[in-house]
Parts: sequence; structure tokens; C-alpha cells
Amino acid sequence: MSEPLIRLRGITKTYGQGATALQALKGVNLDIQAGDFVAIMGPSGSGKSTAMNTLGGLDTPSSGEYLFQGLHVETLTRDQRARLRRRFFGFVFQGFNLLARTSAQENVELPLLYRGESAATRHAMAAKALDSVGLKGWEHHTPAELSGGQQQRVAIARAIVTEPAVLLADEPTGNLDTQRSREIMDLLWRLNVDHGITVLMVTHELDMAAYARRMVRFVDGVVASDERNPHPAGLNEAPPVPQVN
Repeated sequence: MSEPLIRLRGITKTYGQGATALQALKGVNLDIQAGDFVAIMGPSGSGKSTAMNTLGGLDTPSSGEYLFQGLHVETLTRDQRARLRRRFFGFVFQGFNLLARTSAQENVELPLLYRGESAATRHAMAAKALDSVGLKGWEHHTPAELSGGQQQRVAIARAIVTEPAVLLADEPTGNLDTQRSREIMDLLWRLNVDHGITVLMVTHELDMAAYARRMVRFVDGVVASDERNPHPAGLNEAPPVPQVN
């Protein structure tokens, strides 16, 4: 097997000092191969969100090694991590985080604006991204004119418009009903399969985690289990939901 895209070794994260210190991660070891689809699960306070923030370069570990394509991310400055995120990572959040008075097209163009792309390039890439998530014809609608599922599709288009290697999704279906949730998960599955994007998804819903190829469960700041899913939900219409202990 080739070297992993992401490798965590002995990752710890402590918030605060002294008697009030909280150790959110307690020596996490985790390898993620390029093209994988990983569901990160665990109860509240288990460390899964801290792990996701670390993986996305939004936070730095207190100790340990984080290698991305062999690069030691834990040694990077804030600006260097920002450049790494812009080049390799896309983010999708539970709350969509769209600009309310801005069209779908303009929301999707935002990362390209930060990257300094020309107006023509931004327009073309954003239109392509919106088309890929099934929103062709909705480019000029504002979030208020879109359903929850459509808003999350805009958020996903914004995350993939820069053609990232990794898509990090934090409870991407948390604000959606069952039907819209399955539509979003089908979309994430297709992005993984058709475009080769590595997907890392925090979720507490087993039926959503069933789409992943692999399920990693955090408990008390450590990886309690790491299991392959032999029957990802994207492969058939009614797959069994994997059991997580």
C-alpha cells in the first residue's frame, strides 16, 4: 500500500492550563489513504470535532506529528496552514455558512476570489461546480430562495470549486430532513467515487455513516475503533447499517 495521504502520530490537544486544563485528544494515531471516505463518530466530548479541526489545519496539536503528503503540518505557521487549506482542503458545515444577500454563484466564487483568480475564471469554475451538484439554473438565487438541501449543495459546490484533495464535512446533514440528507450523502458519495476526493465526515447518524468506506469512532480523546465498511450505502439502495460498538 502507498504512503497515506494523512498520517497522525501521537496527536494530543490540551485546552487551558493547570487544574482547568482539558485534554481533548490523548495520543491519536490515524492513517488516511487518498480516495478514502471516512466517517468520524463518537459521543459529545469524545474529541471527534477537535480531531476534525486538526485534520483541516484549523487548529494545531499540542504534541505529536501530523503529516499531509509527507509535510509536517504541525510545524507550519498560521499563514502557511491557511495556504495549505486553500490549496488542498474544502469544508462543509452543518449550518451552511452562506452569505445571505449573495447569490449562489457569488457564494461559490468566494474561495476563488481569495485565491486571486480572474473574474472570468471564477465565473466558469463556479458554474461548473454548481452544475456538478445539480444546481444548474439556480446560479442567481440567494439562500433565502433555496431549500435547505439546495443551500447545502451550494455549500458543497463552494467547498469543491477549488478542486481540493480532501473534503471535510462536519455534520453535513444535521439541519436536513431524511430525504434531503440522503440526497446530500449520495452527492458526497459521487464526489468520492467519480472525482476521487477524499471525504472526512463527522456525523452522529449511523444511517449517514453507512455511506462511508470506513468508520472511525472516538471515545475520551482516543480512537476506540477503526473498521472498514464492506457495504457502503452508496453501492446499493437499501444497505444494512453497520454496527458501531
